[in-house]
Amino acid sequence: MIHRKFSNAVQRPGLTWPRHSAKVTWHTRILSTHILSMSALLLAMASTATWASDVKKQDIKATDKAGACYVEGVSDRLDCGFVTVPENPNKPDGKQIQVHYAVLPAVKNTNHEEALLAIAGGPGQSAIDNAAGFNAMLSKVRQQRDILLIDQRGTGRSNLLQCDQGEQSALSFDDDNVDSLAEAQKCLAKIDADVSQYGSLNAIKDFEAVRAHLDYKKLHVYGISYGTRMAQLYMRLYPEHLATVTLDGIVPMQQSVLEIGASIDRGFELLFKDCQETAACHAQFPELKAEFEQVAASLANAPITENISDPVTGEKTILTMTRGKFYGAIRMALYQTNVRALVPHAIHQAAKNNFQPLLGLYALTIDNAGMAMGMHASVVCGEDMHRITPAMREQAKHSFMGKTMLEGLEATCTAWKVPAVDASFSEPIGSDIPTLLLSGEIDPATPPSWGELAMEKLTNAKHFIAPYATHGVAYQSCANNLIADLVRSGSVKDLDGECLKKDVRRSFYLNASSVEPLAVTSTKTTDNNASTGAKE
Repeated sequence: MIHRKFSNAVQRPGLTWPRHSAKVTWHTRILSTHILSMSALLLAMASTATWASDVKKQDIKATDKAGACYVEGVSDRLDCGFVTVPENPNKPDGKQIQVHYAVLPAVKNTNHEEALLAIAGGPGQSAIDNAAGFNAMLSKVRQQRDILLIDQRGTGRSNLLQCDQGEQSALSFDDDNVDSLAEAQKCLAKIDADVSQYGSLNAIKDFEAVRAHLDYKKLHVYGISYGTRMAQLYMRLYPEHLATVTLDGIVPMQQSVLEIGASIDRGFELLFKDCQETAACHAQFPELKAEFEQVAASLANAPITENISDPVTGEKTILTMTRGKFYGAIRMALYQTNVRALVPHAIHQAAKNNFQPLLGLYALTIDNAGMAMGMHASVVCGEDMHRITPAMREQAKHSFMGKTMLEGLEATCTAWKVPAVDASFSEPIGSDIPTLLLSGEIDPATPPSWGELAMEKLTNAKHFIAPYATHGVAYQSCANNLIADLVRSGSVKDLDGECLKKDVRRSFYLNASSVEPLAVTSTKTTDNNASTGAKE
């Protein structure tokens, strides 16, 4: 019996994102000071007909009776356990791994045969570590149905494939001059696993094994970021077991992950545009884009090394500010509206050689958003690397983020040697399952156009674009209510996205503590305004 307290810090699920609620976001982070220099917040795409058969009971070598457990941020007692499956499904008598799950039981247990499966992003994030975020966002759904969380193979408690960053501080590490191939080889040598077996296709088979073990007849599926790839894969391979699907921050099957470089650049441009069109921000930071380019050009010449206060501990330490850290900190700050509001001030101060405000943003990325980088590489190398075309390479040359991600991925995949999935993997999903698609207009990872692409062959779907949302629309808007309506009714017909038009943005911070201009009297500057975050 499993009886433990899962004490990992809580974050919000979603591609590639930081310990800020749950986004996990499509997350692209600076994934790395050690393995992927700057890998993509992977959006995952997925699926081939290869695994179209149902999981059989005999495929599960052993199962654990559900036991009680607790997770940080959730006061209720959860039901936890695991199924034991072959690491390589083609070698059923070979190495076995445990795939762990946690069930947030329904408040009113009236639908014993149904649950909502919430799939985290990354790839590489733990769904169980994101339990608090899922629980808050899906609170209305949980009134009538269990919420099922599964740590995908290679993440969390399910044979974690992780590489530590060694003893060197992430703040002092020069990530612009790392040997990505050497670091990937070093990481691979520490992993006791066949890394070729940790892609989305085997993982979805594990998910189906958990569903069968728990005897749910139907699942409602919510996927965020990379989790949308897994959700689409479930739609393709096991449609008979799905009641409804919600895709939030969408990575369509047809989309190459490298395209995220262009999405990141789009997110930066939208920030500059928003500041320019906001009177107070434009007055305070009239040359914001020029200042950004000034800092980037300076760091491209050489990193800046100085003594600073650690943004987390407050202790004195050495900072090596690189162009990669500069871009990465801002990129991740664009994932949430409240953090995005701080970016103009941080850029402006960096242009004046004060990097302390920027470090507050960078602190969000230091732990790679809780991502299992070994599993991340297994997914990307097998499912995305082979899709890079000459046109994509040419486009990447003109984007710092795109170029850095491509170079880092190529080096990592040279070491990982994961076979490419079949060509059918990238075919669009054709389905009549009731499906809700959610996109944020200012999402720096998965733009609305990706949602439109995913709609190509969905015959019973609605795509809503929240004009003021970033990544993870259900965490920032009324979309969580739309998900509850979908689960309750089993239909997208009457879903109305009008409420998504509510402006959830925060006013840009004009200084370190306020959204209001500082009052100037004689020669002294005073700040009598509290940081309210209220809209201008």
